[in-house]
Amino acid sequence: MKVQLTNKKAVFNYAEPYIIAEIGSNHNGDMKIAKELIDSAKSCNADAVKFQSFTNKSLIAKEEYDRNQSYDDGDGGKKHFGSLKEMVDKYYLRDEQHYELAEYCKKVGIDFCSTPFSSEEVDLLQKCDVPFYKVASMDINNHQLLKYIASKQKPILMSTGMSTLAEIFDATRIIENEGNNQIVILHCIAIYPPKVEDINLNNIVMLQKAFDYPIGFSDHSKGTSITLASVALGSCLIEKHFTLDKNMPGWDHAISANPKELNEIVKESKNIHKSLGSYSRVLSADEEEKKIKFRRSIIAKRFIKKGGIINFDDLDVKRPGTGIPPNELKYLVGRKVKRDIGDDELIKWDDVK
Repeated sequence: MKVQLTNKKAVFNYAEPYIIAEIGSNHNGDMKIAKELIDSAKSCNADAVKFQSFTNKSLIAKEEYDRNQSYDDGDGGKKHFGSLKEMVDKYYLRDEQHYELAEYCKKVGIDFCSTPFSSEEVDLLQKCDVPFYKVASMDINNHQLLKYIASKQKPILMSTGMSTLAEIFDATRIIENEGNNQIVILHCIAIYPPKVEDINLNNIVMLQKAFDYPIGFSDHSKGTSITLASVALGSCLIEKHFTLDKNMPGWDHAISANPKELNEIVKESKNIHKSLGSYSRVLSADEEEKKIKFRRSIIAKRFIKKGGIINFDDLDVKRPGTGIPPNELKYLVGRKVKRDIGDDELIKWDDVK
């Protein structure tokens, strides 16, 4: 199945992947950094940048705020500061910042999208004219939110971290029941970063068989190798956290791709897609030409006089491949030659009778 993700881009299994630079909250509440991230993602030729749309009230309950009075995450405050509430207050994007970033992306020429965490934020992103919505892994069982997003009749990217196959089926049915079948399912492991042995990239193939929807990969691994490997399995969309500097304070910088890595992901994913080619065994024109130079032909191992009968010991095979191929040698043995054939000379069918 094909999903028309934007006016210019449709995605389907084994298509050239649509690359999303997941900025999330890596702007650290600073619009200057947010725009620098957009510029950098554009220079890396990413297709889109993605943010996260939440407020200090729409995502986290008071009980959780109260529990996290000190939120240094065991790092002594190097990556985090103060309480969870203080970090959320600093990092969440205000409504006017959404509009500003959406407009900036339009000006730069890169798709703007975001993950909403409430119906109010869905409406906000609708006003920002996002081409599609992203559903976070945590909300795959949030059926009310899924229904509301689906009702907007735009494509939906749905991450599957922490979910069972049954929960993924349930989520797709909720969306379909709203008359929306524009779904892209993203294999995801919701650990930052996951252990390599827990990534299970073969789930991409499993999901391709289980659902009639395009399958992509929301990647939280470090580096680029796992990301690129997903393309060889047919991942049609890649979402990768993105930062300007892995050492910046904040939630996700350490597991994010930097500009050098994002550029590699974009460039090499295109090369991998092209290299997958066809299931048919077809030789390219270059390889056909190579055959002439590198394959062998039957030659006379010694001088053969006109009228002589060719014996097996009279023959050898050497480059180039312009004459009689080696697999036809048995058809020359016992033939009479029509001319003198010199030592190390290629034999042609016209030379025998």
